[in-house]
Amino acid sequence: MKNTFGAVLVAASAALALVVSGCSSDDAGSATRAEIKTLRIGTIGSGNTLSGPLGFAHSQDKLVPALADLGVENVEIFSFPNGPDLNQALVAGELDVANYGDTPALVAKGSGLDTRLLAVTAFDNNAGVVAKDPAITSLRDLQGRKIGVPSGSYIDRYLQGALQEEGITAELIHLYPADQEAPLNSGEIDAAALPDVNPSASLHAFLAKGFHQVDSVYDDHRDLAGTSASVSSNQFLETNPDFGAAWQQLLASSATYAKENWDDYLAYEISQSNFSPDIVRGAANPDSIAEEPFPAKAVELLTGTKQFLVDKGNIREDFDLTEWFYQPDAEGEA
Repeated sequence: MKNTFGAVLVAASAALALVVSGCSSDDAGSATRAEIKTLRIGTIGSGNTLSGPLGFAHSQDKLVPALADLGVENVEIFSFPNGPDLNQALVAGELDVANYGDTPALVAKGSGLDTRLLAVTAFDNNAGVVAKDPAITSLRDLQGRKIGVPSGSYIDRYLQGALQEEGITAELIHLYPADQEAPLNSGEIDAAALPDVNPSASLHAFLAKGFHQVDSVYDDHRDLAGTSASVSSNQFLETNPDFGAAWQQLLASSATYAKENWDDYLAYEISQSNFSPDIVRGAANPDSIAEEPFPAKAVELLTGTKQFLVDKGNIREDFDLTEWFYQPDAEGEA
């Protein structure tokens, strides 16, 4: 089985110099500008839109007023295809806060990027493996075969962990979910590992197209569930010392608001998705939405994921999770 995380990190490091050199020298676009005014949020997806409870709150015009005391007048949202790409922009000072999966966030921290975990926004995230060939019914049937997976993502971490648990060696091919259907149909890959969280409910979408499930987090490997993270740089947080606590409060209130208005929230997610309403509803899980920054179950999952990445050599320098957590009350920062 190829170690795809390492290749992603090398590519990210090489591209980082280009990203930094291309940044504006104007303080208005840096992580140390004196006034935020425009908050720059990075996320995974397309269309430069926010998903999840935070996106729902923004659609209800609740986001900017909640941060008005910090000088925020508007927000800009930047979408990235994968976590490693988002990491480049965050460390270059082109983003103020990033919402993405736990694996790229952990790898970035363990690679020396000076970040803090502001909060877990969701946990117990599902993912799964699908195939077209009816003879492939379990991961064991994928021994020595090719599996498409978005490298460096929480889906990649789940897949590698599941294969390791089953004692299976396979060739992992870096493919984003949107690019997996054609090679799966043609036989270029034998299976596809896919996310199953909104707005990227690709697992449900592939099942609806007639592919069959081979394995999943929920059905076979619950301990490999992913979490979603909200991360910022220490540089930004030190320059804006009131932001961390305000952001945590905003995430918590957005989560509560979404759960209390679940039907309206689902309608928002459906409006933001390219998938059918049934697929979006099928992937929605209110119990996975975090209403506090660091739920115990999420910390348990993060601990397991970090240890896996350390053992695989994907985290170059181990670190204390609790020291990574942004906890203003304990640190006297708020």
